[in-house]
Amino acid sequence: MKFLRNFFDKRYEKTNKKWYPLIESFETLVFTPNHTTKSGSHIRDGIDLKRTMMFVIVAMVPALLFGIWNVGQQHYIALGEEVAFMDKIMHGALRVIPIIAVSYTVGLLVEFIFGIIKGHALHEGYLVSGMLIPLIMPVDTPLWMIAVATVFGVVIGKEVFGGTGMNVLNVALTTRAFLFFAHPTSMSGNTVWISGLKEMKANGTLADGVSGATPLGDLASMTTDSPAYANIQDFTENGITFSRALMGDYPGSIGESSVYAILIGLAFLLITRIASWRIVVSFFAGGFVMATIFNLFAGDNAYMQLPAIHQLMIGSFMFGMVFMITDPVTAAQTNKGKLYYGFLAGFIGILIRVANPAYPEGIMLGILIANVCSPLIDHMVLNGNIKRREKRLAKASA
Repeated sequence: MKFLRNFFDKRYEKTNKKWYPLIESFETLVFTPNHTTKSGSHIRDGIDLKRTMMFVIVAMVPALLFGIWNVGQQHYIALGEEVAFMDKIMHGALRVIPIIAVSYTVGLLVEFIFGIIKGHALHEGYLVSGMLIPLIMPVDTPLWMIAVATVFGVVIGKEVFGGTGMNVLNVALTTRAFLFFAHPTSMSGNTVWISGLKEMKANGTLADGVSGATPLGDLASMTTDSPAYANIQDFTENGITFSRALMGDYPGSIGESSVYAILIGLAFLLITRIASWRIVVSFFAGGFVMATIFNLFAGDNAYMQLPAIHQLMIGSFMFGMVFMITDPVTAAQTNKGKLYYGFLAGFIGILIRVANPAYPEGIMLGILIANVCSPLIDHMVLNGNIKRREKRLAKASA
């Protein structure tokens, strides 16, 4: 390590000061910073912010690995071919790794530019956002779109607020929201979730019975004249069964489908106390309550007929619960506020998903709405505590 220490010391001596943020960003990957945080988020712990972010990246590894396999799995199912496990991994890696590379390259470039211009150390928050962005994208999203959306997410979602620890909105969700509304045909429909599906349809190599629809897309199709499944029972028994929903081997965003892989990450985040159990539990409760209410008034709506617990296992609900809503910067900070915050996000997410089948992935919007409301929630909680304390003091003095 002495060699590395000497190497970085010489870089500081021989480099213009305006480039110090760039050198420091690499130095702090291997050495603990020798300065204290002046603004933004503060962590009272034995680890610094960069290592906290590294823990979150480690928690995402199971979802990433499953996503790489599932990309290859869905591709070869669409082709109607049986191939070896490693062939699926290789195909998935060839499609996923470029998305990760673009996300980190573009995002960190923006961070470097802002760091050099403002003369501050580079913010560590993008270490997590850079991995989250690929995991919430359809695999066939063009790389140039991901690059443009990443610039928007970092600049508008974070830097305009002052950087890591100051942002109001989750950077990865801001990136996805921009893409969804700017290029909706590349973020929805039945052709973006399986790699190469458009080409397969064009050249006639698509296997029979493959539509490319996600489970939420199949539910939405039940309101049309040509549904993928006859009824909700057919969907849960012959299509996306509960066990298959947990496994996640169906078309969807790269890292959002496998509940098992996501729960491994959740266990790691809870054990290391990176994630707040209050937010996780309340988010799940909010979604479950809303889904249960819809079950009571199901009618002919397939979304409303789907059992509440099954509803939460498909789409991005579980991924949002573990990796999005638990973002410590954009979440509520008070203990009681975390309960309200998580419940609100889960409740609204399922409400949007079910009430508007044309916009099935309401979890993203539900979390963003909760992000905006989190300062207000903390304000209300603190004011409530102050008023109760004043009443106790008044009663004691009387």
